[in-house]
Amino acid sequence: MKNNCSNRRKYHVTGLLTVLILLFAFVNEACCQAELEPWGNLTGIRKDGQLFEFESGIRVIDNKGKVFSTAKERQRPHFKRNGDEQVVTTNIDSLFFKETVQDLSAGSIKVTLNLNAHADADFNGVFFCITLPTDDYTPGRLRLSGVNDPLKDYVGIGKNYDDTADGFEINSPARGFKIKFGAPAAIKYKTDTSRGHSGLQLYVALKLNGMHKGDMVQSVYTITTSGDIDKAAVNLAINTAKPGRAFDGLGGNFRLQNPKADPQVIDYCLQNMRVAYSRVEMPWRFWQPNKDVDPTAAADSGKLSPAVAKAMQMAHRLDSLHIPIILSAWFPPDWAVTGKVNFGPVNGVWGNPLNKNNMDAIYKSIADYLIYLKNKYGVQVKLFSFNESDLGINIRLTAQDHDDFIKGCGAYFAAHDLKTKMLLGDNSDATTFKFIYPAMNDPEAKPYIGAISFHSWRGFETATLQKWARAATLMNIPLLVGEGSIDAAAWGYPDIFQEQTYALKEITLYTRLLAICQPESILQWQLTSDYSPLIGGGIFGNNEPLHPGQRFWNLKQLSTTPKGLFAMPITCDRPNIICAALGDNKKGVYTIHLVNNGAVRKVTLSGLPGNVKQLQVYTTSRELNMQDEGMVKVKDGQAMFKLPATSYTTLISK
Repeated sequence: MKNNCSNRRKYHVTGLLTVLILLFAFVNEACCQAELEPWGNLTGIRKDGQLFEFESGIRVIDNKGKVFSTAKERQRPHFKRNGDEQVVTTNIDSLFFKETVQDLSAGSIKVTLNLNAHADADFNGVFFCITLPTDDYTPGRLRLSGVNDPLKDYVGIGKNYDDTADGFEINSPARGFKIKFGAPAAIKYKTDTSRGHSGLQLYVALKLNGMHKGDMVQSVYTITTSGDIDKAAVNLAINTAKPGRAFDGLGGNFRLQNPKADPQVIDYCLQNMRVAYSRVEMPWRFWQPNKDVDPTAAADSGKLSPAVAKAMQMAHRLDSLHIPIILSAWFPPDWAVTGKVNFGPVNGVWGNPLNKNNMDAIYKSIADYLIYLKNKYGVQVKLFSFNESDLGINIRLTAQDHDDFIKGCGAYFAAHDLKTKMLLGDNSDATTFKFIYPAMNDPEAKPYIGAISFHSWRGFETATLQKWARAATLMNIPLLVGEGSIDAAAWGYPDIFQEQTYALKEITLYTRLLAICQPESILQWQLTSDYSPLIGGGIFGNNEPLHPGQRFWNLKQLSTTPKGLFAMPITCDRPNIICAALGDNKKGVYTIHLVNNGAVRKVTLSGLPGNVKQLQVYTTSRELNMQDEGMVKVKDGQAMFKLPATSYTTLISK
């Protein structure tokens, strides 16, 4: 495994930032918050809403110099919160770690690392690594104390140093940043340029030169941040003269997986927020398990699979609410693919290719499902896709196969008087955009394509997201985010769903998607018990009464966006504020979504049309549940208001 202390989005720090790492801890009433990823990497400490950034990680360096590190989707960690403590348990091979991060006071946290060897392990060292992004913390200066070397001062970037020191101190005059380690420890200091990243790195040794089975090591550190909080006023400007694509509203996935827990979440979501788009499963392997048995005749004779019946009933319920439907197939029947149906990765490969000898039967089987759903349940499906076929979850296609399937199946639908169009892509991530190119550039495929879709699990970079926006513009069709959220592995540590950190990152991504991609809808994964935005009800072992969490209030607030508003450019002159604007000049209706990833801010919004006189304000944060903040007056196209710290705020013209 390569190290993965990645650069994060840069938020400039003003004033003095001091980080103290000591071998003792003092306990006091917590008034800060550690930002801890569920795989064990710290990304900073918040104080008064501002995030003082650095990144920590656990790294194991073997005797050949190969580095293994804690990182997203590298291990199978577990995460939980106990009051003011966050606890992550994970392992790198036979080395098992328990990391406890406790919020203390005055921007201070305590990190306790317990290392346990479950087998003999040979390695160069196990390190607690701290990375400071060079964009924020250069020029820097490293001073090592207790080192018998006349060259005690080192310019902060581009050098390596290995030794055992009584302590160290790093200063960055440009940012006012300081980090101290105040006790004997083996350290390494270097820069990281792997995968194009760079950062000042400190390797603090937890254990050197291997361990025997049963050996245990504990290290305790205190990290303290201080400095000026950026509360500078913010200026936003909306440009209503350049409307883009329409946003119909927040959507949701309704793939049924838990008969006991799903209904309560579905009911709550449909009753308490406007859902503008939906995606349901076609349980294809249960619809037609045998190629030579007519599935429609079997269903008419009372042999409709319960899984199929429930999926069709779900589609009917959504259709009765006038919610457009995407139908997606995950698992195919045996006869429709080559090889034994693959329910997980085999030798690192997911899914099965379609059996090209049975393509006509494949088209007919899918069309029969759509016709039965239409005739028996009155449901007209808008779009059809194979889920994440670029990756093979669970049908695997090449880009050319995808193009060929769109043309073949699309033509079959049209010949049988089905209005259902094909969904281009429905990719596993934004990063696999090349998968859509053959069909996108194929004139014969275009008549059958109704929209483009990708899933937002990976590929958050602006340049990557812009490729999807350009594709939709070139094809002049809607763009959908078919599965919206930020961590595809979160099902393995579901307590993270209740953390402010997750909620803020999720709504930040959605706001960026609105601004960059201009989608017709973002479909939350899911509005069921899987990745539930609700808390309790027995879901994830939590037996509290079912109730909404911060993520639900974020989604509900996003869902208040009036239907059919067009994306509009909006600019911001300060960091830490993520913004998106939508409007309809004919109707005179406008909505602005703002995520404040910092301290309390005063905001001036300009560029609103003269007929807008006031804005209704709603805010969600850890403390506020889509709170109605009342009306803000608009005068001469300008409005002034405050953004609470670490919050999501929506303004809707009235």
